Parts: sequence; structure tokens; C-alpha cells
Amino acid sequence: MHEATLTIGQLAERSGVAPSALRYYERLGLIHAVRTGGNQRRYARTELRRVAFVRISQQVGVSLDEIRAALDSLPAGRTPTPEDWAALSRGWRERLDERIRLLGKLRDDLDGCIGCGCLSLQRCTLYNPGDSLATEGPGARLVLPRADPG
Repeated sequence: MHEATLTIGQLAERSGVAPSALRYYERLGLIHAVRTGGNQRRYARTELRRVAFVRISQQVGVSLDEIRAALDSLPAGRTPTPEDWAALSRGWRERLDERIRLLGKLRDDLDGCIGCGCLSLQRCTLYNPGDSLATEGPGARLVLPRADPG
């Protein structure tokens, strides 16, 4: 084996991602492999960074389609530089900040609800008597940002 490449087992061991998931990522175009004469996958070591990016992005709720679009924006034919990765992350900063804000709100609302132990629908900050918020649209209207009516 060429020193600059990894087998799927080696990539799985180094990344902590199951080989089946790596094959799935490859099918989706998130990572890339070359094939040997015996049709075995070989991954450049740079694919480790892509796998890490996919895993971290998934953990913060970014869809695989969005991850693929982001990875597709990286330059082809060369290893992405720190500047390339920084440009990619700048595009997600606002979205991640909003997600952090929403998670904080959810944590605080649940702390108040679960922490008080009252189980009272009269005092619950998430209670929606008579489904009065249905006119505002689908979803958790007391938690999710409200749409601008304009």
C-alpha cells in the first residue's frame, strides 16, 4: 500500500467511523476514494479531515445535503488550506449562532419546566391552551423563532 493512502479499515479506525458509514459517505460524495487494481478502496489521508467535518457538522444538526454542498465548495485537485476551511465555516456562523441561541432557550425552558416539578398547565411556559398558536404555523411556536409577518 502507498504510504499516503489508507484502507477503509484504517480510515475507520483513525476516524472512529464505521466502514459502513464511510461507504455511505462515499456514495453521497462526501468523501472520495481511489480504487486499486483489485477494486479495493484507498483514501488519501486528507479524507480524515473531511470525515471529521462531516461528523461534527452532523452533531450540530447540519443535514448531509448541506454538508455535501459545503464540501463541494472546497477546491478540487488540492488539499484545502486553513483559509478554505475558514471560508466554509464563515458561511455557517450565523446559522450556528441561531442554533446555539435556540438550544439555550430550550435548555432554559426545560429547566424551568422540569426543574419546578409543578406539572401545572396553568404555569407552563410551553402550554398552548386550545391550540391558539395554530394560526401562526406549524411547529413549536413558543420555542421556535416566529416568522416575520412582512
